[in-house]
Amino acid sequence: MATIEGKRLVTVSVTKALASASQPYHAEDVLCENATTGVPYTFAAIAKVNGGTGYIVKAHAICETTAVTPRLTLFLFNATPTSELRDHVTNTAPLHANVTSEIYLGKIDFPAMGDLGTGDSEAIATPSTYGNLPLAFQCATAADDLIGILVTRDAFTNTATNDMTIRLTAEQY
Repeated sequence: MATIEGKRLVTVSVTKALASASQPYHAEDVLCENATTGVPYTFAAIAKVNGGTGYIVKAHAICETTAVTPRLTLFLFNATPTSELRDHVTNTAPLHANVTSEIYLGKIDFPAMGDLGTGDSEAIATPSTYGNLPLAFQCATAADDLIGILVTRDAFTNTATNDMTIRLTAEQY
């Protein structure tokens, strides 16, 4: 955690071993570690306090599979949405009910992933790149976390159980 010009910066990472490996992900599929029940990405303690606010100023997607180039979108909520959460299932976020209940906060669009050599594939979104950052957020009254649904905008094949890590850096207020 760092402090810059009175602003407290925090980075929260969530890593999931993606479930689907027997067939490629299709464009608009949810990326998750569970194909049966679905478990969203939970960015714990992204706010200083319950009901806290801030701005997401950087988002970093890292895939353990080398040489994959999908563009990803992370939909963010301040409570678990009723949208589809299961791996390898067509995305439904944001559902209108989540928008009208005001739990939907917005989305972060990542540029295409890439790598140089044989390392992990990655993509970074910042205020100076395409991606909808900075993104303001307010956590739910009794929570200091945000909930995410990661979706691929492009078809790609992931190596069995390889990890997908999403790191969000936020200015806390």
